[in-house]
Amino acid sequence: MIHSLFLINASGDIFLEKHWKSVVSRSVCDYFFEAQERASEPENVPPVIPTPHHYLISVLRHRIYFVAVIQSEVPPLFVIEFLHRVVDTFQDYFGVCTEAAIKDNVVVVYELLEEMLDNGFPLATESNILKELIKPPTILRTMVNTITGSTNVGEQLPTGQLSVVPWRRTGVKYTNNEAYFDVVEEIDAIIDKSGSTITAEIQGVIDACVKLTGMPDLTLSFMNPRLLDDVSFHPCVRFKRWEAERILSFIPPDGNFRLLSYHVSSQNLVAIPVYVKHNITFREGSSQGRFDLTLGPKQTMGKAVESVLVSSQLPRGVLNVNLNPSQGTYTFDPVTKLLSWDVGKINPQKLPSLKGSMSLQAGASKQTRTPPSTSSLRSNKWPSQV
Repeated sequence: MIHSLFLINASGDIFLEKHWKSVVSRSVCDYFFEAQERASEPENVPPVIPTPHHYLISVLRHRIYFVAVIQSEVPPLFVIEFLHRVVDTFQDYFGVCTEAAIKDNVVVVYELLEEMLDNGFPLATESNILKELIKPPTILRTMVNTITGSTNVGEQLPTGQLSVVPWRRTGVKYTNNEAYFDVVEEIDAIIDKSGSTITAEIQGVIDACVKLTGMPDLTLSFMNPRLLDDVSFHPCVRFKRWEAERILSFIPPDGNFRLLSYHVSSQNLVAIPVYVKHNITFREGSSQGRFDLTLGPKQTMGKAVESVLVSSQLPRGVLNVNLNPSQGTYTFDPVTKLLSWDVGKINPQKLPSLKGSMSLQAGASKQTRTPPSTSSLRSNKWPSQV
């Protein structure tokens, strides 16, 4: 299915390649580079690019393009899902999935790719199975391998490969049986200057850490499952029961895994956990302006709001900003005029604020007399126990 995989950085350099069935020349990526030049943004590169003899299917993660070369027609989403699984595996092994981390662990990367694909077809993609096959790199293990010439590849076949359930190893035993589920929701909202919500939607995931003895069969239900759209499940979930009863029934993998991801559209009622008050003013005939933004939690939420990121698109006439955040840090891109404020956790006792001055172009105060009245708010990692 997948003949070759190319990793391309933001500069357009191929810094790693892996071939399975046959060696495909790097020149095939010229079609990808042409599509990249035509795209207005890095994210706008077409995920599927047909060529005279191949298909190029790519994903962009952590400013790295993962480009798979296909020589016959296959379901594109199948390849895209596999590429995302490769990125998640790298992040699980190395902590981060960056060009530097991949180059520092290039031997482990090739070992993982060799195990994840068998002659171009996906074989072992579960993290707990892969960690039995290939041990995660550590400083001590790297030193021992350098001295002795050994590798991270395990000497025994993983027990999961002999199990009826391929994602769970056999003979699992724990003294304390426990299971944790973290609901992580990312809320994208546009709020006007009066505090009213214009539009809002949620991207959420449920991450699980299951440490149970034997072969447990779990059931998880929701209060209102109809709110969940575009649901993507782990292979352990029984999809037919979800379609019939909207109940998650599954035999979980051992350890950490992502149970499902979902989307709540703006058509449903999305409760924003915070309120935003902001004001942008310009002085007539002056090259200075004022920026004032305050956040606060809503009383109805009852949970702590963490990892809050506020983005504000400033007018074109703004050259630079000099702001003082009461907490967190901010960045301003003078090219795109995008102001990003990483607030962190909101303390109800001391509301976070971002205030300061803005430098304007000559005559910009007349052109931008009516500043934009919307801000984009993103709240990540809003955990809760189920």
